[in-house]
Amino acid sequence: MPDEEISRRTLEHYDCRAEDFWQGTRDHDVSQNMAALLKHIEGVPPFTILDFGCGPGRDLKAFTALGHAAVGLEGSARFAAMAREHSGCEVLQQDFLKLDLPGARFDGVFANASLFHVPGRELPRVLRELHASLKPGGVLFSSNPRGANEEGWNKGRYGAYHDLEAWRRFLTAAGFGELEHYYRPPGLPLDQQPWLASVWRRR
Repeated sequence: MPDEEISRRTLEHYDCRAEDFWQGTRDHDVSQNMAALLKHIEGVPPFTILDFGCGPGRDLKAFTALGHAAVGLEGSARFAAMAREHSGCEVLQQDFLKLDLPGARFDGVFANASLFHVPGRELPRVLRELHASLKPGGVLFSSNPRGANEEGWNKGRYGAYHDLEAWRRFLTAAGFGELEHYYRPPGLPLDQQPWLASVWRRR
């Protein structure tokens, strides 16, 4: 299937369910993930953070409350509008597969439950573009549902489900060095932790 069709159908899924998605995720606690990003950023805060796939803006507001300058990026038009209204932050409406990012602007990129929507064949390019948007030594956080390196349609959305070793290969090839990884939700056996979180530095 062409990339344009994958994006169109996935974004249409979110646009049609924007309010339900917001109600279902607005209270999710991702403070562990935010802290994992922020603790690895070098320098003196406040930091400039790109929330990649910001959805309705929950985490934009949280980063702003911590004193940082948060910028959202969202493919769904409805989510982008909701994020601007909810957070008051700048939100770039861009398809993940057609990014137009400023070079070396961000101290950190927070890709929480977003990069798994990028087809594997396009992931190397998207990661290089995120790499270029980071300042030298900047930090990328990602959290994705993990799997056995399969991809395809799941309940109306396209997803790619990588294991740790495959994810490491993608990130290393794009010029990142691993800082840490962990599985979520915390405090559960590994077979009950479907999310792989990892933190990377721009080399």
